[in-house]
Amino acid sequence: MENLKKLILAGVFALALTPLGAQQITKFGVVDTARVYAAYFRDTGPVKNYETKKADFQKEINRLTEELKNLQQQKRSYEMNGNTAQALKTEGEIAKRSAYLTEYTNAKNHELDSLRKNLQANDEFYIRLYATLSRIAESEGYSMILSLQQANGILWHSPTVDITDNVIAALRQ
Repeated sequence: MENLKKLILAGVFALALTPLGAQQITKFGVVDTARVYAAYFRDTGPVKNYETKKADFQKEINRLTEELKNLQQQKRSYEMNGNTAQALKTEGEIAKRSAYLTEYTNAKNHELDSLRKNLQANDEFYIRLYATLSRIAESEGYSMILSLQQANGILWHSPTVDITDNVIAALRQ
């Protein structure tokens, strides 16, 4: 009878442990896809072209803005010296150049947005990204990789699950 109790107790204990041994631990990873994208394309021709255009546009905007400031100072000077006719003429020039600056800025921002969208829609990048994510996930035992950019459901994550640097390194190989 004592042996039967021990046998039943051992069986119950073994059954109780079976589900624990059968459970698989789910391993999650997160990737900052914006950071991966920036690192992947930083040295490519299209991104350099985008950055060059962006800098050139900003330089021109700064030049036009400086011209407007100078015209406004001239207008104040004319007004202080009582030269109303020249002040009015300068005011007209300021209005014309302000309108041009606004149009220029809007057009160039639209052009930059279009270039940026074309860069982000690069299928080659996403094909390589998903292949790299798949390889890393399978080799390191991740069940799921989440993007921090689509963080609607990610309220918090431990830095230990961020595999962004691994993905960047793998894409550079």
